[in-house]
Amino acid sequence: MENSMLQTCTDLIKNAKNIVVLTGAGISTESGIKDFRSQTGIYKMAPEYILSLDYFYNQPKAFYQFAVENLYHPEAQPNKGHEILAKWEEDGKVSHIITQNIDGLHQKAGSINVIEFHGTMKTASCRNCNKVYKTEEMISRLKSIDDFYICNACSTHNEKDRYIKPDVVLFGDTGEWFTMDGFNEIINIIHQADCLLVLGTSLKVTPFSTFPQYGREGTPLVIINKGDSPYDGTENTYVIHDSIGETISKINIGLNPSLL
Repeated sequence: MENSMLQTCTDLIKNAKNIVVLTGAGISTESGIKDFRSQTGIYKMAPEYILSLDYFYNQPKAFYQFAVENLYHPEAQPNKGHEILAKWEEDGKVSHIITQNIDGLHQKAGSINVIEFHGTMKTASCRNCNKVYKTEEMISRLKSIDDFYICNACSTHNEKDRYIKPDVVLFGDTGEWFTMDGFNEIINIIHQADCLLVLGTSLKVTPFSTFPQYGREGTPLVIINKGDSPYDGTENTYVIHDSIGETISKINIGLNPSLL
């Protein structure tokens, strides 16, 4: 990375008092979690329809097998990037993290104000009565009950209405934040930011990709991501194509020289 750009981004973050962070798979790959869309991503192994609502309803057992093997990572630990963001939140510099990730690593690192835009793999819920099951319980049911994905806490005429779905947003699905109220809350959070920090996302998947557009005019957009994004080269945008953990660590030292 160029030292001048690193210094510019360090200065922007140093002067900011209300940073809103947008994160994607790139921050979690440094914790050993495979991403989806890169050259080595999960979509090289399976097409997107496996992560669709239709596939979940048509092949619930196969869906769960895939989801548990590829989307659930309870052993994964936060990396430097997660830890520094949590410290910046504790220091009052970061106000919110809005993430595409479903791994819970931001919370594991200590971040509190986290919006999981695409949901979480920690739990699953009955589509009828909304009973919440921990994913560990669903894995146990998978090993011991044939129709493990059918809720036994309620009853409906149609069994599919009682399917227990992981609390992630699938293709063709809607989530907690995919509502008018949810969108408006996110837009309001972004509009109040005095700096937007994007980490590990190409910003090519809607509607998440639209979020930087809701920043106030003149609000700096700092992007740290190994790949390109549609925002690269736009006004008030500062881009570093490098490792998130390494870059954030250098910026953090710039904020706190005593760490040297």
